[in-house]
Amino acid sequence: MKKILLFFILLSYTLIAQNKVKVDLSNPNSTIYTHLYFLQPDSFEPEKAAQTIYGFEGKDAEDAAIKLKKILDGKGLKVDFSKIPKDKFYSDTTDYKIGNRYVLFPYRMPEVYVERIGDSWYYSSETTSKINELYKRTFPWYTEKLQQIIPEFGHEKLFKIELWQYLGLLILALICVALFYILKKIVYLILQKVQYWIIHKSNDKIKLALKKLTRPIVLLILIWFLKKELPSLELPLDINTFIFLALNIMVTVFWIYVFLKLVKVVMDIYADYAESTHGKLDDQLVPILHNFLKGIVIFVGLLKLLTLFGIEPVTVIAGASIGGIAVALASQDTVKNLIGTVMIFVDKPFHIGDWIEAGTVVGTVETVGFRSTTVRAADTSVYQIPNSALSEMVVNNKGLRAYRRYTTNLGLRYDTPPELIDAFVKGVRKIIELHPETRDDAFNVEFSGFGDSSLLILLNVYFVQLDWNIEQASKHSLHLAILKLAAEIGVDFAFPSTTVMIEQFPEKKSIAADYNIDFNRIQQIIDGINKKE
Repeated sequence: MKKILLFFILLSYTLIAQNKVKVDLSNPNSTIYTHLYFLQPDSFEPEKAAQTIYGFEGKDAEDAAIKLKKILDGKGLKVDFSKIPKDKFYSDTTDYKIGNRYVLFPYRMPEVYVERIGDSWYYSSETTSKINELYKRTFPWYTEKLQQIIPEFGHEKLFKIELWQYLGLLILALICVALFYILKKIVYLILQKVQYWIIHKSNDKIKLALKKLTRPIVLLILIWFLKKELPSLELPLDINTFIFLALNIMVTVFWIYVFLKLVKVVMDIYADYAESTHGKLDDQLVPILHNFLKGIVIFVGLLKLLTLFGIEPVTVIAGASIGGIAVALASQDTVKNLIGTVMIFVDKPFHIGDWIEAGTVVGTVETVGFRSTTVRAADTSVYQIPNSALSEMVVNNKGLRAYRRYTTNLGLRYDTPPELIDAFVKGVRKIIELHPETRDDAFNVEFSGFGDSSLLILLNVYFVQLDWNIEQASKHSLHLAILKLAAEIGVDFAFPSTTVMIEQFPEKKSIAADYNIDFNRIQQIIDGINKKE
């Protein structure tokens, strides 16, 4: 009875052992599993793994299978079988490969994929034809020679890593330290040459930014060097996967840092250019554009970091798009204001410091932000106008006027003799011609009409200075000159009044002014204006 029981136990164990793992090429998952399983140390049967290679037979197929596994291990590419389809009619719908095929690592090694040929799945002919090329690109030329010179005790393991591999890691670390100090100076000089070649000038701010930019660029070069040399150490797959993941994360973080510093350098250069321009709106654009570009760099960098942890970029972008739509719908006013901000900077209806009239708001533009524009009125009160509303308003930008026009009427008394009116008009014209803040080729001083209580002298002049304060000072000096002229030639200004004729009343005197019309004296006064100016 015991012999029969022992027979059945041995028979069942044999059957289980035979059915546990066998060559299976029925679907992508089985083919890849067959290839990798029969090349493990405890189940090393390369002749079975070679059956997954299409287009090769015998020893060539075995070498191709072994090299392909070494390439994946050397790159730290660990296969996740839970994501590999088991459908024998699986069809790839991505942009990488079309048809009944599956790409193992579409973003890191798109050349390696399996495809359905007949009723079975194999590594494609394209993959097998490129194995030798991929092997040479992955492993440095001295990798095989390095294995031949390592003594036997160097293969002893400590925490799954051989002693010679510890020594190789130490040598790589020392080389990186030496290269860091050498490359640091070289890269900084190159950046200085490029920066000077682009803008032909430099300053302390740009030099400091270039120094900060040098370090991450050097570290990126060293990481590239490590990723090229690490496969030569033939570390275990798990350790390679961890190291390459850490290096890829560092690369992404350093690239984010590099682009942030690059944005700062570009913005510093643009800030210098904006300061040299006449308009001040460019100055206001610098911080807005800086923050916008920083946001883009950080956003793209975070998407890249998510893909390193196995999240598909398409999924990330789709999720970001859906989230962006949701946020946009929840904050329509903010989006409208942002679009308004863009339109303001594109159309440039005003500059910082311009005096504008927008609806009921009149004042000086102080800042233009992402959401609103700040306008300070003449009474120093501050208005915050949403950019979405401002971009749709009719904006009267008085800061863009070529000249500041000033028009008024000088009212003379009705009893002013025509000769004095003519002399007064000529004198005012002479004052305008000699005034330093007015255009001497475009003005009007004319006897324009008869008012209710005065004779109207039209005064229309253009001030060359656009600043509001200078305009008021120019008016002040012009008015004083006109008053002095009127006082010297004896012209009186009228004011709203009603004249009652009392000349016929006994013992009453007329209120008519006693004008002294001496043409020689008047001409001397007008000619003297030039000397006084």
